[in-house]
Amino acid sequence: MIRTILIGMANRSHQPSATALRAFVAVAHRRHFGSAADDLGVSQPTLSQALAGLETGLGLQLVERTTRRVFLTPEGERLLPRAIAAVDAIDDLLAEASGNGDPLAGPMRVGLIPTVAPYILPTVLRGVAERIPELRMQVVEDQTARLLRQLRDGSLDVAIMALPTNERGMSEVPLYTEDFVLALPATHPLAGRRRVDPASLADLPLLLLDEGHCLRDQALEVCRLAGVRPDVGQTRAASLATAVQCVEGGLGVTLIPQTAVAVETGGGQLATATFARPRPGRRVGLVYRDSARRAEAFHTLAEVVADLVVATGTVRRG
Repeated sequence: MIRTILIGMANRSHQPSATALRAFVAVAHRRHFGSAADDLGVSQPTLSQALAGLETGLGLQLVERTTRRVFLTPEGERLLPRAIAAVDAIDDLLAEASGNGDPLAGPMRVGLIPTVAPYILPTVLRGVAERIPELRMQVVEDQTARLLRQLRDGSLDVAIMALPTNERGMSEVPLYTEDFVLALPATHPLAGRRRVDPASLADLPLLLLDEGHCLRDQALEVCRLAGVRPDVGQTRAASLATAVQCVEGGLGVTLIPQTAVAVETGGGQLATATFARPRPGRRVGLVYRDSARRAEAFHTLAEVVADLVVATGTVRRG
């Protein structure tokens, strides 16, 4: 019996510690040892030692470092989701043990795509501060693929983006649905028109956002469903604001979400037209990791965000 206990203690000595798991997750996110150490508030040698101990205990190399870059090995890629889930569970346990069981108290890292963030953030930040005063939102704006990667590696808690993502290991909570609006130069013949046939896009120079923006793919999908091949020129924009400025300059037309209309037409040089029913549009939702175990809190936040945006009168719930 004594021998059995000693064997059990020896086995436990090779089990990963919370510190080691945090080191692995931080390095996987940053792909840089110095930045990961800063995030955790430890020295770089301490971080390296913790990661090395994890690799020794597991008998696997998780991270490979060269003079130029840091990347995960295939084993590291395979085990990273489990490490993130373990860190999430440890954080939940520590919150309960400290008596701070409210998951909507303290910092929350929230990602938003660029075609959503500028148009709903003023309303959402003010409303959340009033309705959930203990929550401190930390905002990250980025494209969909990078936000999903940050969700997977644990550097974001939730993200607000167009649905569906079709991403394994993620849950989605619909927030609102909004129409797409055709943005045109103020002197365009279609300016102010209602019930524009999407097939009209075949005859219009369509400006698109750069690759990686989901709104680009959605605009092309509108054209595909209308059975047209759009006239896509060489002009591409890195942001919706730039695309709108190109429209104002007479370089073409573009699609903008309804939530962007008030902001983007404020200068007076941009006109809009609405499409015939059923109007093309998109669904925006809140996305989080299944392993985070904070589903109830995230659904509460989603309800608040949806209430705030729907109250503007520009979108429909769900």
